[in-house]
Amino acid sequence: MSPKSLLWSVLVSILAVVSGQYDNVDYMKREHSLVKPYGAGMNVPYWDYMGHTMVTNNYVRLTPDAQSKSGSIWNQVPCEARNWEMQVSFKVHGHGKDLFGDGMVIWYSRDRMTGGPVFGSRDYFSGLAIVLDTYSNHNGPHNHQHPYLSAMVNNGTLHYDHDRDGTHTQLAGCETKFRNVDYETVISIRYQNDVLTVLTDLENKREWKECFSVQSVLLPTGYYFGASATTGDLSDTHDIISLRFYELDMVADPQASLQRRGIIPSALHFEPPRERTEDKKPSGWSNVKIFFMILFGMLVAVAAAIGGIMFYQKHKENSKKRFY
Repeated sequence: MSPKSLLWSVLVSILAVVSGQYDNVDYMKREHSLVKPYGAGMNVPYWDYMGHTMVTNNYVRLTPDAQSKSGSIWNQVPCEARNWEMQVSFKVHGHGKDLFGDGMVIWYSRDRMTGGPVFGSRDYFSGLAIVLDTYSNHNGPHNHQHPYLSAMVNNGTLHYDHDRDGTHTQLAGCETKFRNVDYETVISIRYQNDVLTVLTDLENKREWKECFSVQSVLLPTGYYFGASATTGDLSDTHDIISLRFYELDMVADPQASLQRRGIIPSALHFEPPRERTEDKKPSGWSNVKIFFMILFGMLVAVAAAIGGIMFYQKHKENSKKRFY
């Protein structure tokens, strides 16, 4: 083999290894994936969207950078694979420098197309939520910075508490600096043999970095993938560039899939919740109320003074008349 052919062979082998580690292209399933071109007109094959979601040629915008917006996109086909990986390419950007929000969620949920308070979707959900939280509220101490990526498994009975950033129910999490970068950021959600692993590529290096890995996570088959985002008083643009689904089972077993349908979502290991420090109750008197009360008091004092002067002058005049 010539040196040139040998070099070419080595390069092809390296590219094959890198591609296999990052994309697993051979096993991508179209019915659970969202890739360009998304569709024609208002129709996106295999997907439905709601709220303020807007589909363009280059991205699916869940929310614009505006207050009080909410949007989501949901797969129409339930996932029957026991072991799978979802790679999410996205961008979160906005004009806010110090204050921005609120965030987005990648879902594997029993219920689809239902709006609600958890980043644009329902609370007390059943399934898995991968939360990308950009807004750091100030209810209690934090042991991490924002943006923050975390996972929550719910059987329909747990409440996602925004005041605690969901820390009392999260499985695990890590800091993720994905906001306002010039390139697409990517996360990989991998569920295999009841182990949930989340990897990130936030530096555009096509290299995975582990965010967390949690064992003994039970998820049923037959749930739906989706993504949702919301803004409140603070805002950001939340764009989904692609959702790429890979089935990790070499041979699908329909019987095993049916058996997994009856599983109740659960996890044996949760991070210990942080203590909650209640916000100080604001004073019942706002600055505006205090200003008007002072102004009213001054007007009453002036009126009383004027009335007293007029009474004194009237009394003095009456005294003079009696004297003469």
